Amino acid sequence: MDNRTLKNLLYEQVARIGKAVSSPKRLELLELLAQGEKTVETLASELSTDIKLTSAHLRALKEARLVTARREGKYIIYRLAGSDVAGLWVSLRQVAEEHLLELKMALSRMVADPANLAAVSRETLLEQARRGDVMVLDVRPRDEYAAAHLPFARSMPVAEIEQRLAELPADAEIVAYCRGPFCLWSDEAVALLSARGYRVRKMLDGVSEWQAAGLPVEWGGVSP
Repeated sequence: MDNRTLKNLLYEQVARIGKAVSSPKRLELLELLAQGEKTVETLASELSTDIKLTSAHLRALKEARLVTARREGKYIIYRLAGSDVAGLWVSLRQVAEEHLLELKMALSRMVADPANLAAVSRETLLEQARRGDVMVLDVRPRDEYAAAHLPFARSMPVAEIEQRLAELPADAEIVAYCRGPFCLWSDEAVALLSARGYRVRKMLDGVSEWQAAGLPVEWGGVSP
């Protein structure tokens, strides 16, 4: 094999990854699976697509070795092939945010009130949570919290917040997070709690962003 042919082969292999993530739905699948393993049925519901199309997207990701699958009874369960795949999603999104004006504008519309964003660094927030000065609220589904969550975070899915207000501190700031910058559950939590007089902000980071920044996360367990 001559050098040109070898170089072509190398770039072709890397291009397999680019081709696999060239679909918006496949990118969303990576973000969903970064929260933990899920069945095809759950993923189809999250994507608002049928199971056949979702399965086709998952096959493309599997052929590129970005996800793996296992069978459990009648269900096929998918997961990311490694934490580096979650990092790939974060990196792609960050590059897009940096260079695509259209994405910047869309994100600015999502964050209607910048005052609702947590204004401290990740490291400062971690220290504040450790001291108990801030309650970090994970508003994702319970299974995603169990798969991985930020240190000192309490699990409170957004659908449960109204029934669990008594568990929240009246004298400490609350910082809510969900799956990352594209996730709207934290906005719902901020709106709900602000209307009830709580001091609450949202954090754009999810678990994947936290890990990509080299910060610790916790696995399993029950919410404190």
